[in-house]
Amino acid sequence: MTNLPDIHGLCPPRFAAVKDAFAANFTGAPEGLNEQAARFSVCIGGETVVDLWAGWADAAKTRPFDEETLTPVFSTGKAVMALLIATCVERGLLDYERAVAGYWPAFGQAGKDRITVGQLMSHQAGLPGFSESVDPTIWFDREAALARLCEQAPMWAPGTASGYHPITIGLLAGELFRIVDGRSMGTALRQDFPGLDLWIGLPEAEHGRVAQMKKPTAAPDLGVIDAVKRAAFLDTGSAPGGRGSAAWRTMELPSANLHGPAKDLARIMGVVANGGALDGRTVLSPGVRAGMLRERIHGRDKVVPFDISWAAGLMRNEGLHIFGPNPTAAGHCGWGGSCAFADPDARVSGAYVMTRQSPHLIGDPRAVRLIEALYAGL
Repeated sequence: MTNLPDIHGLCPPRFAAVKDAFAANFTGAPEGLNEQAARFSVCIGGETVVDLWAGWADAAKTRPFDEETLTPVFSTGKAVMALLIATCVERGLLDYERAVAGYWPAFGQAGKDRITVGQLMSHQAGLPGFSESVDPTIWFDREAALARLCEQAPMWAPGTASGYHPITIGLLAGELFRIVDGRSMGTALRQDFPGLDLWIGLPEAEHGRVAQMKKPTAAPDLGVIDAVKRAAFLDTGSAPGGRGSAAWRTMELPSANLHGPAKDLARIMGVVANGGALDGRTVLSPGVRAGMLRERIHGRDKVVPFDISWAAGLMRNEGLHIFGPNPTAAGHCGWGGSCAFADPDARVSGAYVMTRQSPHLIGDPRAVRLIEALYAGL
């Protein structure tokens, strides 16, 4: 452990095993994947009880990773996206059981007129990517990308299976939110959750706080490749490209480019863990929170090689067992290993972010070790 960086933050003695697990992740045990920088934060009953960080924010080791460092969390941001959609349900602007086309008529083209909000959020719409090849710069033209998806027929019968929508769900849910709320998700996040250092669309003035990511050394295992998986992950236009990292950070893509610290991800997930409240303010009523968390579909996903129980935008812990021991916990994982989760039974919420990415699509062992150590101390 001679190369172990200084570990900073909060960790009371009852959670000593969490700090040990956090330190072990920097030594590469047991996978041999040494952390470059990481942060793990946990709230119980809305109070931050664990908040650990260590490492360097850049590969040259000139910037310490600290409390103000922002980390790109990729698909972990889908947990925040799901919460923002739930706030529209809370205000009566959306209903999980109503058709998306009832709010957004253009979406109903090509056999998509009956897809409900709940089905869209649980990856049942059959739009995991563009069914025909596109130039990756289309992602930076929101209206053109949305028009293409609205015209596109589902790649399977909607409602019969889930097929993870890595990036398209951000465009689709973001536009649905914009139509009924009048604001973008990024604007609403900043206005409705003041004090949280979470960004969907990061202004250039904040780019200097972003940690440098180290990409995985191997590709993720997607199983047998077919047209659905190619559209979702492997086509040239499956992800934004051609504009550089600054343009990527600045655009608003709720499914993939949220930036923030683990502490505030854990805090916002406390809404789900603590009866719908954050800092004494009711965000979601019991009925809406239950509607957000209930199982929408459960089975073998068409895109990622896992049996997943999907809620309305969150992965339910039932079957996955990556967010602690309680099946009612739910959360989301992001490319390379990050995650955010909430456990209503234990009133626990937490988040893990890191800069050294691994090939694990769901349930990165580094995060799972930390969560297991956390529950051992409860």
